[in-house]
Amino acid sequence: MKRFKDLTEQEILAVAISMEEEDGKTYGEFADFLASNFPASAKIFTAMQQEESGHRRRLLDAYIERFGEHMPPITRADIRGFVKRRPKWLVLQSGINAIRQQAEIMELENGNFYEKAAARCTHASTRKLLGDLAQEEQRHTVTAANLEKTLVPDDQKKIESEAQARLFVLQIIQPGLVGLMDGSVSTLAPLFAAAFATHNSFQAFVVGIAAAVGAGISMGFAEALSDDGSLTGRGHPLIRGVVCGLMTTAGGLGHTLPYLIPDFRVATGIAVVVVCIELITISFIRYRYMDTPFLRAAFQIVIGGFLVFLAGILFGSL
Repeated sequence: MKRFKDLTEQEILAVAISMEEEDGKTYGEFADFLASNFPASAKIFTAMQQEESGHRRRLLDAYIERFGEHMPPITRADIRGFVKRRPKWLVLQSGINAIRQQAEIMELENGNFYEKAAARCTHASTRKLLGDLAQEEQRHTVTAANLEKTLVPDDQKKIESEAQARLFVLQIIQPGLVGLMDGSVSTLAPLFAAAFATHNSFQAFVVGIAAAVGAGISMGFAEALSDDGSLTGRGHPLIRGVVCGLMTTAGGLGHTLPYLIPDFRVATGIAVVVVCIELITISFIRYRYMDTPFLRAAFQIVIGGFLVFLAGILFGSL
């Protein structure tokens, strides 16, 4: 990687052109992603894309005038000191606020680049162009704020906030809840069957850990492969799979960890209390995010958990 201070003016202009091309494409992808659920905010990024396109044309004109048609194959990735950006797919799946924050970071970094580049250039017109772009990039955040006031009125912001909440439920809460329910309930039977069959805390712990991890891997893959999110709007399959798998494992570990206690009776008593806490937590999440009455949610979950718990004790006592 090259150091910034070693760049020639030709290379500086080439890097600036590639930056504007990359950022314009990024803003276009942001706009396309937001268009269906956040149309007003999508207009903001469309306007920012158009402004980046204007910067690119000015830089290209300056480059061709000074250096001709040939451009060295150098980008920001070849220069030491640039901050490595988060993958675009991860930013997109993190929500509208993360997208806006990423745009602010991009403009701040570009403004710093143009300031330093202008200070290093000796050619008058190039120095002026880079200085002008530095000021424009610094004003871009203010411009975006003004565009938001114009294009995203208060009622539209409320609509977008509600849409963001729905996406959060679809992409995070729902797969997490499915995993927590599966991990908390499905691992009860093998854990308590092993506990009552052996009356040995460590043996029960080993079975519980194996069941929790195995269920987490299985549920994670099942959720990730269920759909790619392109039609359902449920988000990136990798994120859903990770969330579901981790919550499944966490649900199984909750009532397994008490069996680290050597005394079988004490460990079982604590595990039962943990199971009750897990079932109440699941009921509350369903009440809070799935619009399910709390008593109905609690009844459904407790009955299911109780039946699995009895099955474990029954098979363990044979």
